[in-house]
Amino acid sequence: MKIILDKLNSKNIMSAKLWIENGSRNDPKDKKGIHQILSSTMLRGCGPYNNSQIAEIVENSGANLNSETYEDGLLISLKCIESDAYKLLPLIGWMITKPLLQIDQIELEKDLTIKAIRRQQESTYQLAFDGWRKMVYGDGPYGHDPMGSIDNINKINKEHILPIASSLIHRKKNLVISGKFPINIDNYIENAIAFKEINENSNNQKKRYEKKNKIEIPYKQRSSIYTRSLNTKQVILLLGKATIRYDNESDIMLRLLSCYLGYGMSSLLFKVLREKYGVVYETGIYHPIRENQTPFIMHASTTEDKAILTLQLLNECWEKIINTEISPEELDLVKIKYQGQIAHSLQSVSQRAEHQAHLLGIGLTKDHDKESLLRLKTITSKEIKVAANKYLKKPMLSVCSNKEVIQKINKYWKIQSSHI
Repeated sequence: MKIILDKLNSKNIMSAKLWIENGSRNDPKDKKGIHQILSSTMLRGCGPYNNSQIAEIVENSGANLNSETYEDGLLISLKCIESDAYKLLPLIGWMITKPLLQIDQIELEKDLTIKAIRRQQESTYQLAFDGWRKMVYGDGPYGHDPMGSIDNINKINKEHILPIASSLIHRKKNLVISGKFPINIDNYIENAIAFKEINENSNNQKKRYEKKNKIEIPYKQRSSIYTRSLNTKQVILLLGKATIRYDNESDIMLRLLSCYLGYGMSSLLFKVLREKYGVVYETGIYHPIRENQTPFIMHASTTEDKAILTLQLLNECWEKIINTEISPEELDLVKIKYQGQIAHSLQSVSQRAEHQAHLLGIGLTKDHDKESLLRLKTITSKEIKVAANKYLKKPMLSVCSNKEVIQKINKYWKIQSSHI
């Protein structure tokens, strides 16, 4: 486990973020959601403390302790005052080395997760995104939500979770502590009983390398459109492509394009779909940080009568970034937006710690943002267009709406998709 200290004048507040490699992307195919159940149950008893004792320790300190599951890793988060660091940090160690995983707590977390999935499925946008993800990634590592599926979660029991829990000790981990913390906190962690097994175990480099190679195998799409018919007058459109790893040298080009398309009221999607034509309630770009095959998606919500025009405009925006170079004035603005995005993501001690832990967790350096900003100065519109041509051709479409709208969109897409 690598420990990174980020000292800041934060009025006695510290934030600790521990990133553990391999999250829901490593769920077994018939146990989708097992990492989610494990990460949430770790909070319900570990080391010498049961569920109520952990809750009491954290709440009496006015602290916050969470565990979340992402595609690429698990994230344990602690926020507390400096003087409580020694009392609370061992909980993170115990969660990994000695989770109690009591059957009643596992069943409770299963029930809560299933309820969360059902709530999520009430969102038309979520249904469209799930359809796009399944079409693009199939049964691959990124093909399902980190929460998993209800059918799979119902099958999971303690015996299935135990080997996953045991593997956490051996996985690569990065602990970032930001804010104001005790001066010898790293020595304390390295010698604490709660972290003993973590510090004694070395990482299995060969196993990690094989897993990463496995993720690189692309899923072959059988279709370029997914549709789901619902009894609704709303129309959700997602147009996107699985692209490249975050550490790819061309990733910054796609980041700039996502700013150009969807960041702020001066973005292309806002100006075209909202201001000029007034066809959407909401539009934007989904382009997260991913270790592999990052999704790059334009999304829009509209009405039945404006569905085809909205899709035509999305197509035109997509074709524009592939076929034309961004003007010098637009490029300057896009670079400012990108700098602003980075600054915005590092405003609080928690954001700083989480961002650093995430970057280190996917194999980058803590100076990655500084390196990107230095590189930003020399990037040209031509380079951005080259990246768009290389990685954004032939996007896939996901639609959620009623039968009549879907029939029209299917007909339109059949004609247009061959030209994108």
